[in-house]
Amino acid sequence: MAVTPIVLIAAKNAENSQTTQYTSTGLTTIIDKFTATNYTSGPVTLSVNLVTAADTAGNQNLVVKTKTLQAGETYTFPEIVGQILDAGGFISTIASAATSINIRASGRQVTA
Repeated sequence: MAVTPIVLIAAKNAENSQTTQYTSTGLTTIIDKFTATNYTSGPVTLSVNLVTAADTAGNQNLVVKTKTLQAGETYTFPEIVGQILDAGGFISTIASAATSINIRASGRQVTA
């Protein structure tokens, strides 16, 4: 078994429409860190879904719903850390405003 540390989501703006940010292609992924920073002057929300390969993002796989980040706040999402995505599973997010929240995630990919 090989374990490879990797950036799952390079630092980027979270979109204000449901968007797949990372897909665990052909292997298992362990999420070690997921960070979001609101760099605007007002509160903005972010929702995060952890979706299986056979599903689509929706209430059935919503892990964090509308987490409010205050102006300048950084949040490390302990609800996401340690979660596992099987092959084909993915991380999907939606922000209440575009170009307001910067996200980044890192973890480990495990291959047999």
